[in-house]
Amino acid sequence: MKNILIIDDDMYIGNMLEETLTKEGYGVSRAYSGTEALLLLSQARPDLILLDLMLPGLNGEDVLKQIKGIPVIIVSAKVDVDNKVDLLLGGAADYVTKPFNTKELLARIAVQLRNSDVNETVHVLSYDDIILDTNTHVVTIESSEVKLTRTEYAILKLLMQNPTQVITKSMLLERISEDTPDCTESSLKMHVSNLRKKLREVSGKDYIEAVWGIGFKLRAE
Repeated sequence: MKNILIIDDDMYIGNMLEETLTKEGYGVSRAYSGTEALLLLSQARPDLILLDLMLPGLNGEDVLKQIKGIPVIIVSAKVDVDNKVDLLLGGAADYVTKPFNTKELLARIAVQLRNSDVNETVHVLSYDDIILDTNTHVVTIESSEVKLTRTEYAILKLLMQNPTQVITKSMLLERISEDTPDCTESSLKMHVSNLRKKLREVSGKDYIEAVWGIGFKLRAE
């Protein structure tokens, strides 16, 4: 079941959307302010977000800036063309003006979810409970973001792209040079050690193991 988060302080519109989406087989969660929305997003990751702009406290534009890797459809009464363009360039997947046609909104939701499924196949890597988004460069473990350096991210991405293989030190240095210029043979061990520590601090697990004299690999799940 796909889950949709409705961020709108208008009870009537929110209730109507929830009823419509539930009938279509979607799971629905609600937030009535920008602050509440960010709290919910820190706890669970929906498949799509319907976002109003005129929210109490933190407005929709500010909320949008903090959403990564989730398609967002703006649902707003604002009709200014420049405003729409700025939001679409700023990360929104689509923009629907209130009042809206329900069938059209459902079609736009279906399109974004279909596109997201295609993109996820290509751009999202997963191993155990680690999720790595190659579009946004965001790494999460059970919805908690792990802050990595460029080098640490490049190492983790290569390991996750080859989850059953031992990656030799020479291959690691060669391949990650595409993403980061500052890793050398002498500093590689330090970068891997720092990466392992950061992942372990979030989950308590050690995901990476050294294969003595050869290189590194992901531990068997």
